Amino acid sequence: MPFTLAMIGAGQFSSQFASLFQLHPGVGQVFATDVLPERAERLVADLGLAGTKASFDAVLEDPSIDAVAIFTQRWTHGSLVAAALRAGKHVYSAVPMAITAEEITEIVELVRATGLTYMMGETSQYNPATVFARRKLAADAFGRVFYTEGDYLHDMDLGFYDAYRYSGGEDWRATASYPPMWYPTHSIGGVLGALPRHAVSVSCLGVHDDLGDGVFDEAVSMFDNDFSNMTALFELDGGGSMRINEFRRVGYPSPIRESRFRFFGTQGSFEQTATTSIWQDKDGATDVSEEIATRATLPLDDPSLADVAPALRGAFVSGHAPVHDDLVTRLPKSFAGAPNGHEGSHQLLADDFVRAVETRTLPPVNAWIAARYTLPGLVAYESAKQGGARLPIPDLGDAPVPAGEALPAATHR
Repeated sequence: MPFTLAMIGAGQFSSQFASLFQLHPGVGQVFATDVLPERAERLVADLGLAGTKASFDAVLEDPSIDAVAIFTQRWTHGSLVAAALRAGKHVYSAVPMAITAEEITEIVELVRATGLTYMMGETSQYNPATVFARRKLAADAFGRVFYTEGDYLHDMDLGFYDAYRYSGGEDWRATASYPPMWYPTHSIGGVLGALPRHAVSVSCLGVHDDLGDGVFDEAVSMFDNDFSNMTALFELDGGGSMRINEFRRVGYPSPIRESRFRFFGTQGSFEQTATTSIWQDKDGATDVSEEIATRATLPLDDPSLADVAPALRGAFVSGHAPVHDDLVTRLPKSFAGAPNGHEGSHQLLADDFVRAVETRTLPPVNAWIAARYTLPGLVAYESAKQGGARLPIPDLGDAPVPAGEALPAATHR
């Protein structure tokens, strides 16, 4: 039976997922709410949604709404997710999971206690490079993987100024100083989405910003942060290491490929640049760029993208890559020609959530996995503030059942 869903936040990326949820046969009515009511009203009008709700609290108090999809400012997710779970709603949340260890722990415990579906919409789960590496690992082509890299290289000039102005209002500079390692899931998730490990310790260094434009300025920042670029070296359980870069001031073409990855094993390795992906082993190197390249679903000047900053439009129109071909066969027919983005991930993520709610099974990026993608970055930020001190990373453990299986019946509502 289709379930009813409310979009919490009606900004740019919210519209992409509202459209997909509206099209999915597993979802019935879709509503929207926003602290700026006119944005919710416009989203409803543009997509023909069921209507608006007066507030987040009104959504939580409405027994006819089964689930929420949270697309609010990134530092608000933790408290909103916890409130929704306590109100008995299934939750899809944009990244990151939360910005404190306490919020992350609360979410995991609420999911365990209620049996409700929680999913973090981490796009790197279906990044073509991650999918490719996952398959090479399954085939044991890497041998033992001992070193990995994940980079999220998104320069402020290439869309982020516009995005923060859109979401932050008059005080947008205070929010644009968001610590880079508090937004680590595109890079960490791309590595750990392929390699079933978790981080156990970290040493991180940050670059103090000196551009002087009021962004990454401790005197302005609501986060007391002046790091614009950060590099962390993580120790992984079972041995090996993972280097993560989160850069916001970088001479790099972010719209071409903002997330890129490297995996080094005893038998094979994989490396990416902005335009090239290479598989290597002891016999030679093979260019696999075509296998990983996504096919655009819309031209970048399509009228539907008029409100999206030009530098961000590529994240909205990327379709599936050849490496996705066997994954997309499970998508509903109604998704044909529908919006997609972030290197072919949006449709797959929306379908993951709907299937998990329908079947009461754990989605791939469940609360336990989301914690392992998010918490290491929070500890890395603390390490950088301590000059690179090596700090332990707490772990909330494995999910009680594998993804695709139901939580123990005793935990269900």
